[in-house]
Amino acid sequence: MRLVRAMTAATIAALSAATVLGQPAAAQDKVLKVVKHSDLKILDPHWTTAYIVRNHGYMVYDTLFGMDAQFKIQPQMLESWKVSDDKLIYTFTLREGLKFHDGAPVTGEDVIASLKRWGSRDSMGQKLMSFAKGLDAIDARTFTLTLKEPYGLVIESLGKPSSLVPFIMPARVAATPGTQQISEFIGSGPFVFRRDLWRPGAIAVYEKFKDYKPRTEPASSVAGGKVVKVDRVEWIAMPDPQTTANALLAGEIDLIEQPSMELLPLLERDAGIVIADYNKLGSQYNLRFNVLHKPFDNPKVRQAVLYALNQRDFLIAGIGDERYIRVCKAVFICGTPLATDAGFKDKLESDFAKSKALLKEAGYDGTPVVLLFATDTNTGRLTPIVKSLLEKGGFTVDMQAMDWQSVISRRAKRDPPASGGWHAFMTSWVSVDLLDPIMTAFVSANCDKAIFGWPCDETLEKLRDEFARSADPERRKALAEAVQVRLSEYPTHVHLGQFNLPTARRKNISALLEAPAPLFWNVEKK
Repeated sequence: MRLVRAMTAATIAALSAATVLGQPAAAQDKVLKVVKHSDLKILDPHWTTAYIVRNHGYMVYDTLFGMDAQFKIQPQMLESWKVSDDKLIYTFTLREGLKFHDGAPVTGEDVIASLKRWGSRDSMGQKLMSFAKGLDAIDARTFTLTLKEPYGLVIESLGKPSSLVPFIMPARVAATPGTQQISEFIGSGPFVFRRDLWRPGAIAVYEKFKDYKPRTEPASSVAGGKVVKVDRVEWIAMPDPQTTANALLAGEIDLIEQPSMELLPLLERDAGIVIADYNKLGSQYNLRFNVLHKPFDNPKVRQAVLYALNQRDFLIAGIGDERYIRVCKAVFICGTPLATDAGFKDKLESDFAKSKALLKEAGYDGTPVVLLFATDTNTGRLTPIVKSLLEKGGFTVDMQAMDWQSVISRRAKRDPPASGGWHAFMTSWVSVDLLDPIMTAFVSANCDKAIFGWPCDETLEKLRDEFARSADPERRKALAEAVQVRLSEYPTHVHLGQFNLPTARRKNISALLEAPAPLFWNVEKK
């Protein structure tokens, strides 16, 4: 009991932040109090792949399509769509009655502006737009996408379920260049973001959008009817895992998105708490390279990293529980059609002698690797393992500690590491972001247009284009294997094992959906 009651003043302040701000929820309202995996500081869902921002996006914005629990793409904002016989013209019609939070109707012009902005930022969107000849509005609810040549992943791209999601925003907002963050946060999704109550480091508040028009189909992952059954959702910032667990045990919060694995046995012993995994396909640990600067501008030096690291050390340290981990050398996720260990059979085994030999061949001169260390996330805390293994493999490492939001800001910088830039950092992706060479953002190697890290490799891009053009499953499988082999030669990142992270919730919270992102429509609080 002493453990449960050991709530800090900071926790109490955070839990009551909405009331302190002067605009409490009504006493009869159903308020869902949630502790997320990270604080929310960036609000532009086209700007960053950070999952906390993606999660915010699903609260506020809607999508043309959604991927259901069987990984099938279903219409979401659309009433209908069709494709011409020559596969070059896609015609889309929006559902009637779609509104933005300011009351304005959603139009084809809004969709076109949003897709163009998303397509300038997202790797899958960039590939789609490279095949696009034009996006045109026919009337208020109808628009077309015209292609230069047939492209096999149009609907899969528009239904991409995770970072970066093609969220739809008003045209005036989407007119913001992709190189700048938006400053207005109005969507047409199931929740309204209360920017006036947002306090980074304390709380983010979302209220039910009463004019939202859900689909009639049952909710299924990010597809189907988004029926909101609570009045308000509060994301409460609690960086200390013990304090967060105490708050859940005491019933002062309703749900922890990612409870500390060390504290899971404590939570499992409480009859009032349910531990469940809502992302069955799990996630994958990654170490991302910045290829712009010495020494990682040399592919052979990056190959040395593949030999120095191993997956099991990260899985055991990060998760520990054998129920939730899987050693897997497949870039495109074990248990899926494109899984293979090609190119990596002799790698990811901590062969330090091989790592040192490659560094010698590459002429590595001991240039320190600037390794960003996010101290406040489960994945970031594994960074010291990277440091230890790289040093055993012959590298000099400069590990720099900061919070995750600082990593997000710094990883966007192209400056040399000595001037505030970086060489590498630890992160993770949900598996639905990694199902093929087009969807997997870290595989994109289109130079300045690539996601942070900016790999530049003509061979990878040609293989990705061939994959995108093909509709034959066997051909796609062969191309995906060729991509993986090329990644072993020109590494863009290191995949460090698959894992699952369960959610902890109070027993009176029910009907959470199985999905790659935590969703708060359909959720009931009794």
